[in-house]
Amino acid sequence: MTVWDSSPTPPAILAPDPTRIGQHGLEIVMALGQSLAIHREPVGKRITTTIALADEPGGDAAGR
Repeated sequence: MTVWDSSPTPPAILAPDPTRIGQHGLEIVMALGQSLAIHREPVGKRITTTIALADEPGGDAAGR
């Protein structure tokens, strides 16, 4: 999955904090993703992650 935005500021990787309201998106992606790459673009940045949808071909969905 890849997302892009026009802000040149890289995302802040915050320490887990159950009392924090909001800003957990990157924390969740890092917990579930197999890889994470942040690329600067001429305008903004592109963030790419790989998330497994199944443990094996034909198997049950991961985590279910």
